[in-house]
Amino acid sequence: MRRFALPLLAASSLLLVVAASAATRPHYGGILRVALRAAPASLDPADPNQPGSLARSNISRLMFDTLVTLDNRGRLHPSVATSWEAEPGNQRWHVYLRRGLSFHDGSAVTSDAVAASLRAANPTWKIFPLGDAVVIECDAPDPNLPAELALSRNGIAKRDGKLLGTGPFAVADWQPGKKLTLTARDDYWGGRPFVDSIVIEMGKSFRDQMISLDLGKADLIEVAPEQAHRAAMENRSVQSSAPLELMALVFTRDRQSAEEGRLRQALVLSIDRAAMNTVLLQGGGEPAGGLLPNWMSGYAFLFTTDVNLPQARQVRGEVRQASPWTLGYDPADPVARVVAERVALNARDAGLSLQLSGSNSADLRLVRVPLVSLDPRVALASLATALGLPQPKFPGDSGDSLYAAETALLDSQRVIPLLHVRVAAGIGPTVRNWTASADGIWPLQDVWLSAEKP
Repeated sequence: MRRFALPLLAASSLLLVVAASAATRPHYGGILRVALRAAPASLDPADPNQPGSLARSNISRLMFDTLVTLDNRGRLHPSVATSWEAEPGNQRWHVYLRRGLSFHDGSAVTSDAVAASLRAANPTWKIFPLGDAVVIECDAPDPNLPAELALSRNGIAKRDGKLLGTGPFAVADWQPGKKLTLTARDDYWGGRPFVDSIVIEMGKSFRDQMISLDLGKADLIEVAPEQAHRAAMENRSVQSSAPLELMALVFTRDRQSAEEGRLRQALVLSIDRAAMNTVLLQGGGEPAGGLLPNWMSGYAFLFTTDVNLPQARQVRGEVRQASPWTLGYDPADPVARVVAERVALNARDAGLSLQLSGSNSADLRLVRVPLVSLDPRVALASLATALGLPQPKFPGDSGDSLYAAETALLDSQRVIPLLHVRVAAGIGPTVRNWTASADGIWPLQDVWLSAEKP
């Protein structure tokens, strides 16, 4: 009896191992349901009229491949391009294309098509095809051009009556600002995605998204940074990124006098960033004294984030008269108003007057700008563009040159960093193979759906 039981036990154990392996093995099929707050009116990655956001980048990368990609450490990798090289001076680049790629309609990806796509996104570049390559000539030396080609706005698109890409998913149905349905490409050069399709509901509030996740009507949602900790404590699966989004105050014009510069300095010293993060964001970010987060630059700790109200009052007292400033913010942002109110309260404690305004002509604006690249120089240049600041100058490739460029932007007193905010996602129980990305991009082409909940 004992000799019979041992083989039976071994066989049972083997069956359990096989069953467990089958339950965790990736498989194809299913519909991934996604909800977003963003409601873009266009899918064109180069459309300048669409506000930049992480959600828009996530949507774009499902349909439009870039020539180059960056990994979580900011290293360059081939994609539609296999290699690239610069002529002496870094102003003229040759980018060599992968052969055999096709757009969603089956037409070939040619150097002419790639050149036309890049021209739409970069009107100041001179771009022309040359055999199986494209030649890009910038208006100034640009040693960071390969990393710029990895930006989602440089996704390769065919604009010939119908917008087409080369990415892992093709558009099946598009209702601008409301709903997007994508289908997986069986012939995708990087391998077929696991899910059959992705349905993206747009214009959904954070509250509505959470309800959809709890009711099993969504598999993937956005979670407000101030709600991420609570959602996780309530046993929801929440993944938060590194601090990715800059929240800052931006003056709409340069300082006009030394006295105005001292008033702006007093405002900087009066702001309690730590309290904003702890109370208003519930720890969903980090206080920011610089434009780039410390995990990216390595030197952000050198820019102070401490409040110094006595010094703020002293600096304010050096100016006899100070007219009230108007502070504009986005009323559609659920956090913007409370942050703007806290800034105004801190300013009042220092003897400054800030009046909240919904006008676009306010003296300064509270803005949120995502980091669009894991390359710090490209990220800083993109932030400067989004904030309306002059382009930073990089005298070299060292960390010191990056620090000097960022310091120059801060010394202009046009921008006051407040917080670097994390991006959080709520993930349904059937979603598998979710890997967090340093830049907050959702790896939807790699996830698969389990037939059963855990």
